[in-house]
Amino acid sequence: MAYFKRHLSPIEPGYLIRYRDIELLHSFLTDQGKILPRRSTHLTVKQQNQLSKSIKRARMMKLLSYIVKEEA
Repeated sequence: MAYFKRHLSPIEPGYLIRYRDIELLHSFLTDQGKILPRRSTHLTVKQQNQLSKSIKRARMMKLLSYIVKEEA
């Protein structure tokens, strides 16, 4: 019999994810600038959709870059 460990969301359930919160959005991006999947962020479906829309909106408004440049 398998037991599954339930992961709680790192963000409070009623919190709105906004495109202006760059520090929060940056924490859900990889080093290459990709959006982390839901299985690794442990967000709910609704929160993951808000996150992806906010990241894309912040990229369009030039608040986040599409590509993370390596610092040499």
